[in-house]
Amino acid sequence: MMIDTSRRSTAPEIMDDFQLEGEILRDALDKIASINRLLGGNKVTLDGVKALIRIQPKHQLIRIIDIGCGNGDMLRALADYGKNNNLNFELIGIDANNFTIEHARSLSIKYQNISYECKDIFEDLAKTTECDIMLCTLTLHHFTDEEIITLLQNFKDIAKLGIVINDLHRSAIAYYLFNTLCFVFRLNDMSREDGLVSILRGFKKTDLQRYSKQLNLKFCSINWKWAFRYQWIIKTA
Repeated sequence: MMIDTSRRSTAPEIMDDFQLEGEILRDALDKIASINRLLGGNKVTLDGVKALIRIQPKHQLIRIIDIGCGNGDMLRALADYGKNNNLNFELIGIDANNFTIEHARSLSIKYQNISYECKDIFEDLAKTTECDIMLCTLTLHHFTDEEIITLLQNFKDIAKLGIVINDLHRSAIAYYLFNTLCFVFRLNDMSREDGLVSILRGFKKTDLQRYSKQLNLKFCSINWKWAFRYQWIIKTA
């Protein structure tokens, strides 16, 4: 029997517990980052950032905030890209789990332009520093439709250039392919269970189009990317 992907799942993920910590969580964070990197997920976000800064002056300071930053892999990729292209990036990672933030800091010691903050974005978003670009890589699916609208309304007020969202395509094919990946990458039980739930909490293009209409977005693009991702670029300038 095929898995039903007609509607977004509301099932919880183990990683939604902000008090979670320990070696199992560390292993999950690192393997999620590795899979994302190997399957081209970082490139999806990086290409979105490139699109938003294309016409900005070369040496202008660009402040980028990554919501739900995990182990900071996306920020380190951006820092490397900025360094290699003489770009002036200030990079900030935000996550609600303090253990996750401390792990990200430990992996980013060599990066002077990356900092991290432990925040619940619903409680502390008003205190978030204004930035040029907000990133949401594999984070948006953790929220309900109502929460997504609230978050993106706030993101629009904070991000001067735009928002880059990189998240999962809710697909039966992706669901069954992920089961194979679990075996290849030897994912622990938490990573496997959360990964499958994440796919079922992911999006169809019609979901993102509906959000765009609710948010009255004037300048945005929604594109399918490998591996079973949507790249949603919202211009705010």
